[in-house]
Amino acid sequence: MKMANFTLRHHLACLLLFAAPLVAFSTSAPENFMQCLSLHSENATAISKLVYTPMNSSYSSVLDVTLQNLRFLTPFAPKPLFIVTPLHVSHIQAAIICSRRYGLQMRTRSGGHDYEGLSYLSEVPFVIVDMGNLRSISVDVEEKTAWVQSGATVGELYYRIAEKSKTLGFPAGLCPTVGVGGHFSGGGYGTLLRKYGLAADNVIDAQLIDAQGQLLDRESMGEDLFWAIRGGGGGSFGVVVSWKVKLVPVPSTVTVFALQRTLEQNATKLVHQWQLVANKLPEDLFLQVILQSYNSGPNGTRTMQAIFKTLYLGGVDSLLKVIRNSFPELNVTRQDCTEMSWIESVVYFAGFPTGEPLEILLNRSSNTKTFFKNKSDYVKEPIPESGLEGMWEKFFEEDEGVPRMIWNPYGGKMAEIAESAIPFPHRAGVLYKIQHITAWTTGGNEVAPKHVSWIRSFYSYMAQYVSKSPREAYINYRDLDIGMNNVEGDTSYKQASAWGKKYFKNNFDRLVLVKTAVDPDNFFRHEQSIPPFSS
Repeated sequence: MKMANFTLRHHLACLLLFAAPLVAFSTSAPENFMQCLSLHSENATAISKLVYTPMNSSYSSVLDVTLQNLRFLTPFAPKPLFIVTPLHVSHIQAAIICSRRYGLQMRTRSGGHDYEGLSYLSEVPFVIVDMGNLRSISVDVEEKTAWVQSGATVGELYYRIAEKSKTLGFPAGLCPTVGVGGHFSGGGYGTLLRKYGLAADNVIDAQLIDAQGQLLDRESMGEDLFWAIRGGGGGSFGVVVSWKVKLVPVPSTVTVFALQRTLEQNATKLVHQWQLVANKLPEDLFLQVILQSYNSGPNGTRTMQAIFKTLYLGGVDSLLKVIRNSFPELNVTRQDCTEMSWIESVVYFAGFPTGEPLEILLNRSSNTKTFFKNKSDYVKEPIPESGLEGMWEKFFEEDEGVPRMIWNPYGGKMAEIAESAIPFPHRAGVLYKIQHITAWTTGGNEVAPKHVSWIRSFYSYMAQYVSKSPREAYINYRDLDIGMNNVEGDTSYKQASAWGKKYFKNNFDRLVLVKTAVDPDNFFRHEQSIPPFSS
């Protein structure tokens, strides 16, 4: 199959061959579904106010408010028959029971950042359970833990921790509007990953509702299922209502800088050198690289810009000493650095202006909505300068400002945790992870084929420089291009292995075993969910 000719509809229709609905969809489902919800909810009156259908005037706003990828905000995108916005565990249990009864597929959404829209799109009759109302956060400073519900955002979690302590933090992502539910389910990383690992590495308990509607905690779900939900991807095993996380110590003062270097300022050599040192730096130092192209001269001369962006868990004097010893070529000066608190660094890395009040982290509406198609890679050998120069040429084939790459260094704690500790397997031996980005705001979906074609071409070019057998990918950067060369007649397991091995390596088979044990009928499913052996 040539993916360039595939529409979203083809993606979904092809992969939905994984399993038939548990119950054939009934034309009477809309009326009966509402009655069923009332019957199985603790407060029958309340549930009616928490369900939206296309007949409700606010249906579209509820559906679209957290949708991040504007490629899917079209009149032709599949729409749910119901959006359930639960306030209580029983509302989720009712949605599961009633969806099964009436042959409706269920999609669970916490923040709407799913790169392929799998938390709010389906080609068969479906229901969205939107977790946005379930976002309570309880921080225990003495125990150094927090319970956070899946509908909370990463920004809300950071803010609530900082309310209670200036020297506790949590190693999750940079974008504050990302929902905790999906983020933790796939691993979740940020500026603290070299010091403390992933968000999922620091989950110590959870409350999950399974396909039978049972509410389980770590003890009652068992260690296999608890293992699977910490990095096995969202939407496969149940609905995680809340997570208990281990908070981590952060110093009262951290230091940041962002240095920009162009090709004319030796960016190629600096990026090459970064590959040799970034994963070997002290674990207190996170030094990422953002690569983008822009027109630098009056005649529209194209160049590349490398932005070296840093969080250091300590003061400026110590940072300068480390950088001058390990990466003197970067020529960092004291004037380049800014000391601040850890929570202020969260705001800084989220891209907000200096001095922005911390309350900006409580804003659930995103300022990052764009049309985009992203991919991911893991690099285990430094890319030679000739390879970098080839990348720049590829960048110059795209429109200015559309393509970007973000390189996040590994090493430190990431290299110490076993590949099988949780489903997320990308650990020792990884120099850095790449996020490939093509994002645009002008031209809308009319120019999508051009930009999507470019990133697929660029991804093909990069194959020679990244991990192989399998070519690894990050589950939280869902990519429906992966594994689409399925052979007709393959079983669901074989089909899923094409992408499952790339996301999970050898952990994929254990995930399938867990799925087979806890959801053999494959109720919780989407286009890249873990299949049971029987489906």
